[in-house]
Amino acid sequence: MVAASKLVHDLKLSSVVPAKIAGDNRARELTGLDLAVKLHYLRGVYFFHGTAEDVPLRIESLKEPMFRWLETSYPAAGRIRRAEDRVAGGGGRPFVKCNDGGVRIVEARSEKTVDEWLAMEDHANIDGKVLAYDQVLGPDLGFTPLVFVQFTWFKCGGMSVGLSWAHVLGDLFSASSFMNMWGRVMAGHASPSPNSTIDGAASTSRPPRSTAIVVSSLRQVEPVGDHWITTSNRTTMRTHTFHLTSHRVCRVLPPNGNRPSCFYVLSALLWKCISKIRGVDWPRAVTVVYSGSPYDRCYLPGNHMAVGTVEAGDSPVSVSDVAELASWMEKHTVSENQRIEEMAGRDGGGKPSDYTLYGANLTFVDLEYADIYGLELKGQKPAYASYTIHGVGDEGVILILPWKGVGVGKRGMNGWTITATLPGNEGLELQKEIKSNAAFI
Repeated sequence: MVAASKLVHDLKLSSVVPAKIAGDNRARELTGLDLAVKLHYLRGVYFFHGTAEDVPLRIESLKEPMFRWLETSYPAAGRIRRAEDRVAGGGGRPFVKCNDGGVRIVEARSEKTVDEWLAMEDHANIDGKVLAYDQVLGPDLGFTPLVFVQFTWFKCGGMSVGLSWAHVLGDLFSASSFMNMWGRVMAGHASPSPNSTIDGAASTSRPPRSTAIVVSSLRQVEPVGDHWITTSNRTTMRTHTFHLTSHRVCRVLPPNGNRPSCFYVLSALLWKCISKIRGVDWPRAVTVVYSGSPYDRCYLPGNHMAVGTVEAGDSPVSVSDVAELASWMEKHTVSENQRIEEMAGRDGGGKPSDYTLYGANLTFVDLEYADIYGLELKGQKPAYASYTIHGVGDEGVILILPWKGVGVGKRGMNGWTITATLPGNEGLELQKEIKSNAAFI
């Protein structure tokens, strides 16, 4: 395998700011859920085919629409600040200062073609580190951009667009909507008025303090100060991607009656397979993250997802029927959003607390309806698009994303991309276990 650092070269950095200033006193308060995911980062990569004869998009034509779009999505151009008044301001509680600091732009080149890149066996593990700028917030917290957009040109004339997005700013639906709207503005559509957006900002009032809050979907970590990164993993986490087509999932659904959703069917299958792999250490409880609001109307970014947990029933998951387990999960998922708000959003008063959500339990994320193929450049949709989450805890996270088949024998095959960030070689073992399940072959 070629070293990741050698796969792209000629990196250039610049910035884009809103075309009009947001105003001196505009700020966005952070909710408890925002703070609960502040150590997590989203990485999205969109691949576009091209030929050597194509006239490549110039960086100026890619950046120019962003000036106008950032007028609407102005929090993305802000920076993290802390409240100065420790009594009235919440003990140095972070917030987003909408100071027009800007989005960082990265230009890069690769000597591979798009097809050669996608054919690499481990590309899923490196896409979010090489084709999306690998940056975390801090240690100079007030100067670190919340968003990086990287353009990588391949020798075939194709290109990739990589997004590095601080999860504290918003969830994956917000991130993909941000990219899609940039494409629409580039195509000549008017950007939505800031006055028509829905502001997901929290009230300045704080949840009441409590010493009895238990949130099973969060894991407390050592305070990180102004360098928002967690290094508490006991083992190396690796990302693997594979695909399942819709007709395979339909095979395990009951012919009639109340069918569980496809997300829960896939989650049940994956939970069962991982339980087999982990043996006596199989996960008794899992976290599910799913859509929590009408994202098509939310132009300002925010964390609107719903978070819940579900515990296994009396039978071991490894021997459960997939359809029955899916129905159990759907009926017994317990919402944790309010408790997350109370725990992560409260004023500490003493030693501050930081948390991880993804990977505190084995976590399944429902992104089936995220429009990750909605970004359009020069009238062309992505040949392939995917997202990953960074900063994942030891139990791992599995993203269930939409997939549009590309490549020989796969065109027209729609289904799901399963992006699994798991300890060690569990991702490879998971793929083998899936293939051994006759219903999904």
